[in-house]
Amino acid sequence: MALAGLGFGGGMQARDLSSSAKERDPVSGREIYVNTCIRCHGIDGKGALGINLVPKPADLTSAKVQDHLDATLFLRIHDGKVNTAMGAWKHALSDDEIWDVLAYVRTLTGPRESAP
Repeated sequence: MALAGLGFGGGMQARDLSSSAKERDPVSGREIYVNTCIRCHGIDGKGALGINLVPKPADLTSAKVQDHLDATLFLRIHDGKVNTAMGAWKHALSDDEIWDVLAYVRTLTGPRESAP
């Protein structure tokens, strides 16, 4: 996968991600999730019980998360989120592993409100 660091300050931007990606594997992504993400995001993606992070980890089943573009969520995992416990995983996971985790996160959809 080709990634270009053309954004301001040399960081990766959503528009810099290649759209020609291999088929993503949510099964492999689940294995990675269980070994790395479950500590904070919980088994169901809604947050781990008994962990008191401020701010709380994102509810991965929520529309707020699920409505983001894949590229945006990839960058959130890759680079982390400032002023939260969500660190950058770019040094621990390959880009393909991050895409696989994202494919798994997409299976964690919660109930959606339907339009009237």
